[in-house]
Amino acid sequence: MNHPTYRTVEQVIDPKFVIEGADVLLRRSFGPNRANPYDPFLLFDHFAFNDPKDDPIRGFPTHPHRGIETVTYVLEGSVRHRDSLGNTGVIGPGDVQWMTSGRGILHEEMPQRGPEGRNTGFQLWVNLPAAKKMGQPRYQEVLAANIPEVALNGARVRLVAGSLNGQRGPVTEIAAEPLYMEVSLEAGADFELPIPADHTVIAYLFEGEGLFGLDEAGGGKFVKAVSMIIFGDGERFTAQTGPAAPARFMLMAGAPFKEPIYPYGPFVMNTAEEIQQTLKELRNGTFVQAP
Repeated sequence: MNHPTYRTVEQVIDPKFVIEGADVLLRRSFGPNRANPYDPFLLFDHFAFNDPKDDPIRGFPTHPHRGIETVTYVLEGSVRHRDSLGNTGVIGPGDVQWMTSGRGILHEEMPQRGPEGRNTGFQLWVNLPAAKKMGQPRYQEVLAANIPEVALNGARVRLVAGSLNGQRGPVTEIAAEPLYMEVSLEAGADFELPIPADHTVIAYLFEGEGLFGLDEAGGGKFVKAVSMIIFGDGERFTAQTGPAAPARFMLMAGAPFKEPIYPYGPFVMNTAEEIQQTLKELRNGTFVQAP
């Protein structure tokens, strides 16, 4: 009888500070890269507007996207959203917006501080396969109250996309078949999760510390926040906290498309020619089309 293999830690990334949008300072774990090592995930940013001297907050004025999905997850404060489809709204703590840019969309995201003066959250970019890069744009806004929480032996899981213990996240019909969740582990907790063997698995540890990627011999990698953790092949994800320190992380898994990509700023297509066509449409005013 074959036993499931455990995913060990392949790499730990120390996020780097970058400037994006209107002079916004972010912690970036990785960005779009033609080598596409974390397929189908293209980018992961951690934003934190917590300095009172940084008022008013600069955000992300109107800009285009094509060929990707952008996911914003808010921990503190709020983000006001507006796009060329006519969608407008504000997402707050625990809320998510999952935007499928498809063939083209213009949108803006403007952060606002919460009662404690902070604005914190994450942005994830997920690739689209070639067959869907020019599809119809779509916007899914999910409020915190509609995100199921699952309790598992010292773990509290907020399930945005994917399935866990008979529950299903509210974000559906995503090409990469992703798992996207926030996991909070108490001190002294063990967390284990089956994940399809062919999926890419990454975790962003933003609070606390723990042992990740335990193997059959009980070994693993000790990681402290703030870190992006890249896992190797296998069928089970594992995390464990020590007796005195809890941990909190975002867990992401998705099916790789195994297609060449050509990123250029807010666009990710498959060829340079498709990028040139995108830029041409922006210049001549045909980038955004009515549904």
